[in-house]
Amino acid sequence: MNTNGHYKNGSHSNTNGIISHTNGHLANSVNGVAAAPPIERGAPRKYDRNFMVTPEYKETLPDLQNGPMSLIQGSKVAIQQVGIHNFRLPIRYATKNGDPLMLETSVTGTVSLEAHKKGINMSRIMRTFYEYKEDTFSLDMLEEILRDYQDNLESLDARLMLRFNYPIENQSLRSGLSGFQYYYVAFEAKIDRQGRVRKFMHLDFVYSSSCPCSYELAQHSIEVRNVAAVPHSQRSVARISIELNNESFWIEDLRDISLNALQTETQVMVKREDEQAFAELNAAYLKFVEDAVRLLYEQLEADSRIKDFKVIASHQESLHSHDAVSVIVKGIEGGYTAEIEPSTMTSMIHKN
Repeated sequence: MNTNGHYKNGSHSNTNGIISHTNGHLANSVNGVAAAPPIERGAPRKYDRNFMVTPEYKETLPDLQNGPMSLIQGSKVAIQQVGIHNFRLPIRYATKNGDPLMLETSVTGTVSLEAHKKGINMSRIMRTFYEYKEDTFSLDMLEEILRDYQDNLESLDARLMLRFNYPIENQSLRSGLSGFQYYYVAFEAKIDRQGRVRKFMHLDFVYSSSCPCSYELAQHSIEVRNVAAVPHSQRSVARISIELNNESFWIEDLRDISLNALQTETQVMVKREDEQAFAELNAAYLKFVEDAVRLLYEQLEADSRIKDFKVIASHQESLHSHDAVSVIVKGIEGGYTAEIEPSTMTSMIHKN
């Protein structure tokens, strides 16, 4: 640098001598000593679009998950579930009215891993499932896929869950309009080492809950003091999980059970006459969260196709800053328990 602060002869340097640029080449330096140039690793960095994988080449590829027991890190113990979660694809579902529906689906597939094995071939879970992608799915079909999982991954146990939003066309209360209500649904199936299969269905039913106590207080205000008052109500969710016997059972059946029990499902198409009808409906079917789970228990217990069930209800209060919750199970030996996972309640806040 000359006395005017201009660089000369193509050489760049700051006053501390940290960066220098000589003859157009950049080099890092510390205390005036140039650092080594970047290391060029052996093979050139390029993608060969014309390269074809042969069976012979494939045999040379490393296969760590099928490596020896000595490669296991940590305790050499069995793993109850390992697999992949949330791979997505469109799946065609059978419906009660006979018209199949194509729905975006999130799939979780897991298998057990024995103590002496390093890992599983994760891609086989997805590849096995994709062999069925052109079929029309029902809960019964999951058994066939699970048996393939056991064979293809040489596993003792396997599980499969399909999660999707299922549309059912609902009529308005009085205006004669109709619109699609979407229900969060999950199909689940498990197979154990003895080949026993268990099948489950889960559905979230969204409804309005009007507080009986608030209703009585509002009536008291009107009748005793001639002061108008409005009881509080709120959007509420019942998550219904059922284990099925080997009988035909449809998503529509579980929706109908829920509707018959609770009556006050949130609406899709609403005109003024529908809104008035909904207010009347809520007044006719007041319910605490305790009432909601008992009403569902009554309906579920009466259906012989349902082997076991669990209901979690969440009334997302408009009066309080907290929610009112309740859990009920059928109570059979080895069946559902009333335990709740920490993330369950937050997943029951429906925005659609």
